[in-house]
Amino acid sequence: MTGPDDRGQSEPPRPSAGGAGGRIAVVVNGNAKSVTQEVIHTLDQILDGGDLYVSRRVEDSEAIAKSLLDRGYDTLLMGGGDGTFTVVVTAVVKAARARGVSPPRFGLLRLGTGNSLAWVVGASNTGSGPRVAKALSADIARLRADAGSRPLRLVEAEGMMSPFCGFGIDANVLNDYAETKSLFSKVPFMKAGGVGTYAFAAVTRTIPGYLFKATPHCRVINRGGDALRVGPNGGPVGAPIRAGSVIYEGPATLASISTIPYYGFGFRMFPHADERSDKMALRVSTISSVIFTRNFPAIWRGEYYNPQVLFDFFVDDVELELDPPTNFQIGGDIIGARSKVRARLTDPVPVVDFYAPPRG
Repeated sequence: MTGPDDRGQSEPPRPSAGGAGGRIAVVVNGNAKSVTQEVIHTLDQILDGGDLYVSRRVEDSEAIAKSLLDRGYDTLLMGGGDGTFTVVVTAVVKAARARGVSPPRFGLLRLGTGNSLAWVVGASNTGSGPRVAKALSADIARLRADAGSRPLRLVEAEGMMSPFCGFGIDANVLNDYAETKSLFSKVPFMKAGGVGTYAFAAVTRTIPGYLFKATPHCRVINRGGDALRVGPNGGPVGAPIRAGSVIYEGPATLASISTIPYYGFGFRMFPHADERSDKMALRVSTISSVIFTRNFPAIWRGEYYNPQVLFDFFVDDVELELDPPTNFQIGGDIIGARSKVRARLTDPVPVVDFYAPPRG
């Protein structure tokens, strides 16, 4: 980890260039593809060198969280993708809970693969080359002018807080994407990473793989308030599913939970996720490779509805069981094979939202 604390604990916090929006710090994942030395240099200049933290290991998160709370920042911006957001928010919220204080406001710079949350809160697309500096400057300038905020609940699973998590094909395609990206990076002049690599991995590895292996058996048990089956327009279908009851049992190529509509690259995986702030969106699917490929554009836009292969629910606390153990991802990062996971809705955390009215 590198950051302001490298200058020594004796130095008092210097005035931030936060402006009307308060003191701003930026935490970036130094291992993310888009976090180049140019990006780090640009952020260092924008922030006047004092409030930039570069993390290169997950183990850095606790120390960074302590430093961020010690220095009293009002807003924390993360750059490096959904995984970076997940790690930093989890560490900071846990540290704030331990101190009995409220966490700061969280925001996202669109640096990294996926960036599902950036689609929700309106963070700029940084692009590459000269566009990076321009987009970063624009987002931080909007923050200094006091960008809006809103509360956002997250999914808590295995001690991590993230916008989404899940079993099955979504986790497997992330695993295949990582392996494909690693392979492409070894080929001269081959562009590794991004939506093209993601699509290539899905078509050539993930989808064909499901043609030759048994579909896992999935059991989802309601451990919280009433769960509801969701219809095509987001309304409830059928009777409420009480605590302790089985929400779903059967084969599943996918079993995922989210509090936001998007996966990375603008994939509207959970079209009704933002319609209930008191619930998470649970999607279980038995969709075949043929149906998925044939209806891919509508699925991508969140417009595909087929109650025979897609099972959507509103939940707040569930236990998911998979047999055999199946790959599990949190915030887009593969955690490994799991046979059972408990997922709960968190209390709201404040997030920067460029679509929301400025704070009054």
